[in-house]
Amino acid sequence: MSAAPDPPPVLRRAFIGLGSNLGDRRMEIARAVGALREHGDVIAVSPLYETDPVGGPEGQPPYVNAVVELRTCAGPHELLERCRALEAAAQRVRTVRFGPRTLDADVLLVEGVVVDEPDLQVPHPRMWQRRFVLAPLGDLAPGLVPHDVLERAGGAVRRVGTL
Repeated sequence: MSAAPDPPPVLRRAFIGLGSNLGDRRMEIARAVGALREHGDVIAVSPLYETDPVGGPEGQPPYVNAVVELRTCAGPHELLERCRALEAAAQRVRTVRFGPRTLDADVLLVEGVVVDEPDLQVPHPRMWQRRFVLAPLGDLAPGLVPHDVLERAGGAVRRVGTL
């Protein structure tokens, strides 16, 4: 089954979530943000948050997470390709679901777009349960993250600075 085409190019607000818990976590996030900036559509980057792993194998180190806001004509599939390129540049190796990683990059939201395919779901299907996504997203777009939703989300977060 082939993927549905992206909608026609329209300038939209989009959000990409980034996380790292291997190596120099802040550097991996900074590199990813730098690579995203090369496209000229980054308009904001959230503060960095340190978070405990959610799911996956026991004993993982904590993550550093951030969310990047874009104003872009790129559709969700193109954004997914950017995320995959970021992960490849960080030499991410996929061995265990929700396992440790040098970089995780996810398309969280694309304004006005819903995608439900095996390799891409937008909005991200688990973002509303994860404080490590909602806290930085709420910093950039408070109107998208109601306080009660943030309070119900799982996991503890701690701000650890900015890029």
